[in-house]
Amino acid sequence: MTTTMRAIVKDGAHKGAVLKTVPIPKIGAQDVLIQVKATSICGTDLHIYNWDEWSQSRVNPPYVFGHEFSGVVVEKGELVKNVEIGDHVSAETHIVCGHCPQCLTGNAHICEDTQIIGVDRDGCFAEYVALPAINMWKNDAQLPWDIASIQEPLGNAVHTVLAGDVAGKSVAVIGCGPIGLMAVAVAKACGASDIIALDLNEYRLDLAKQMGATKTIHSLQEDPLIAVKSVTKHGVDVVCEMSGHPIAMNQGFKMVKNGGRVSILSLPVRPVEIDVTNDIVFKGITVQGITGRKMFETWQQVAGLLTSGQVDVAPIVTHHFPLEEFEKGFELMNKGACGKVVLHP
Repeated sequence: MTTTMRAIVKDGAHKGAVLKTVPIPKIGAQDVLIQVKATSICGTDLHIYNWDEWSQSRVNPPYVFGHEFSGVVVEKGELVKNVEIGDHVSAETHIVCGHCPQCLTGNAHICEDTQIIGVDRDGCFAEYVALPAINMWKNDAQLPWDIASIQEPLGNAVHTVLAGDVAGKSVAVIGCGPIGLMAVAVAKACGASDIIALDLNEYRLDLAKQMGATKTIHSLQEDPLIAVKSVTKHGVDVVCEMSGHPIAMNQGFKMVKNGGRVSILSLPVRPVEIDVTNDIVFKGITVQGITGRKMFETWQQVAGLLTSGQVDVAPIVTHHFPLEEFEKGFELMNKGACGKVVLHP
């Protein structure tokens, strides 16, 4: 094996990134080295690429970013027992401490001292990535590389939708980026009665129909609150907020019915003003912040949904590029002219 690799590096405090040759990472006794076969671009990566307010306050260039991938274990530390060289793997991207109150009570996904790969440490937009073996998820060798690479964001969708019961209930998915589209598919697979997808992008609303939305709403062409009421009468049972837009988020709180649930995965880049009195307290709703995936309960759910065929995410993967053409992928994402973009080192 050579000692260097190609990687996409967030090289400074500005918009964009560069493809560079960097050292292949070294591993410790409890780590593994993975040869990356496919790595997909996430909305978080787009925040970092565009160098918005959130990324300016969170990440410290220069470093390799990216956090969604599939690959093959090519080297393992002497203490690693759970995976073998040659295994097909993806990874839980939250590296947790293991000893805080959250980790000790089965809530490691909200660990007080979480590090996220591609955000707080080097990531997987590269030919190789090194990670703790405990974070490995072994994939079925028959699972295509591109589908395997998007299990992590699919886990976000599963965690958001299944944070409460959805069977026989109406579900509104606000924001039809890739994870929102996945949420539509998960809601359908888990028995939601009505699945309402809201966005400003016709391309993605069309994808939402393919994934199982029973109604799509272009929020500039019709009033979302009136449109939702026409379907649900009393308001929607569950809102999955994936947009991060202040107006859309407020609409979500207004369209949810009394006693309903709002689960928020999106990351607004600045504080959002909500009418807590009228839209939360008096309505008696449940509001949940969703971060990551339950480790490893959500991964088991993801694998089951994919293996059973109940969820087919292939239509969401709309573009493939070699690693050196990464800028084309980010350009498509900025335009909203894609589903999931997968890069192949």
